[in-house]
Amino acid sequence: MKQNLVKCSALGLIVTLLLAMLASCSADAPMDGEYYPNAGMDAFYPQQNGQGIISPESQSGVRENPFLGTNNHPVSTFSADVDTASYTLFRKHVNNGYDWNGMKSDYVGGNIRTEEMLNYFDYDYTEPALGDLFGVSAQITPCPWDSDYHLFMLGLKATDAAAPTGNNLVFLIDVSGSMRSNDKLPLLQKTFSYLVENLGENDRVSIVTYSGNEKVVLEACPGNRYEQIMHAINSLDASGSTNGQAGLQKAYEIAQSCYIEGGNNRIILASDGDLNVGISDPEQLKAFVEQKRESGIYLSVLGFGSGNFRDDNMETLADHGNGVYYYIDGEVEAEKIFGSELCSTLTTVANDVKLQVTFDPVYVRKYRLIGYENRVMTEEDFYDDTKDAGEVGAGHTLTVCYQIRLTDTATDPETQAADWFKLAVRWKEPGQSESEEREYGIGAAHIKNELNDDALFACAIIETAMLLHKSEYAGDASLESIVTLLGDMQQKDFYQAEFEQLIRELQERR
Repeated sequence: MKQNLVKCSALGLIVTLLLAMLASCSADAPMDGEYYPNAGMDAFYPQQNGQGIISPESQSGVRENPFLGTNNHPVSTFSADVDTASYTLFRKHVNNGYDWNGMKSDYVGGNIRTEEMLNYFDYDYTEPALGDLFGVSAQITPCPWDSDYHLFMLGLKATDAAAPTGNNLVFLIDVSGSMRSNDKLPLLQKTFSYLVENLGENDRVSIVTYSGNEKVVLEACPGNRYEQIMHAINSLDASGSTNGQAGLQKAYEIAQSCYIEGGNNRIILASDGDLNVGISDPEQLKAFVEQKRESGIYLSVLGFGSGNFRDDNMETLADHGNGVYYYIDGEVEAEKIFGSELCSTLTTVANDVKLQVTFDPVYVRKYRLIGYENRVMTEEDFYDDTKDAGEVGAGHTLTVCYQIRLTDTATDPETQAADWFKLAVRWKEPGQSESEEREYGIGAAHIKNELNDDALFACAIIETAMLLHKSEYAGDASLESIVTLLGDMQQKDFYQAEFEQLIRELQERR
């Protein structure tokens, strides 16, 4: 009898402790999709195998931003991102014959970042006023995939800049055995030809290759010696293992020795990202390039190929090396980046660009930042000039979208003159350590009852990304609704029309 009492007492104590733990968890648990940003993103998001959605190609995935209630979390802070690699990866998969189910697989969908899809394209944004770094455009429209919400679309356009006094470029080229296929080294060689033909006598080109070991192929060659530079590039052959660490170290050494004061000092890494010797873990790569970026040398990344392509490594290197990440799926993309967009590709006008939107709970009940999942920052980070953020090139555009739920007060005619939320943009001039900041008010004056071409196209991109991510927020989005959005546009440029054709092909293959 005494033993049974002891067992019952112990069982009761365990039950009491479990109930207390559950009550504590319930009290602290996020409600209605909320989380506490300062605890980090992992405080909210569930994980699978410690990595989010697993992709065999990159071992990383997309964890979508949740809805946040403005009463508890009125401030949304994130880093700028002008990378475009996700769109060209998307295009390559469609052109390689993937059907819709194949596109929605974790293998593809897990490598598609919504903001990179959006930022690939041009929009009709306001030009910067004289003396301003950014022109700011904003509109609030109905949300096509969920009629209970509105879409807040924000566009920033950076100023054009005068060409630098000179380009000090180090081409860091992966010549390991994994680069043998036609969509890797041969396409890489053609890609650099578009860049080299636009260089002049004030520019300097160095070439460092790496496989099992690094090798300096060319050093400080004047940019107008096209034949000499291209002979060095076209003579490259692929073999051996991939020691990216050794190549990076040598490239930074060369870039520093050839440094041009007031110029564009940049390493351009071209690879499939499959590093199998030296540093190969994304976190170690991050730490390595973070240390090197303090030298004032930018690291931009060109991705090539498929199969063993490591998207996570490539994005990590560019993001933390103060550069931009592009994926090259063909000669048209190579010409676009190093031809028509050469200035924005090479000339940085703003470092550590951060954005912060503060929503007024009187007008906005809740919001969800669409994309930029791995760019979210804490409110304190916005004011901390030691925190790294994205770089923006001359003439670059940046597109940001929020799905928002307005309050009844927002539709009251007496409040139409009020600001519903405020945008703050913070950045550093190249070479400076202290940030500048501008603030803009946004409200009822930016309401548009119908979607213009910019909004129609952005919504088509967002719906595509949500479907690829198998998003719980996709609502009424479908291939048919995407086609309708694109069909409602009055005008499309070449790349927008190309995207529509890709969607129609997916629709036919379904």
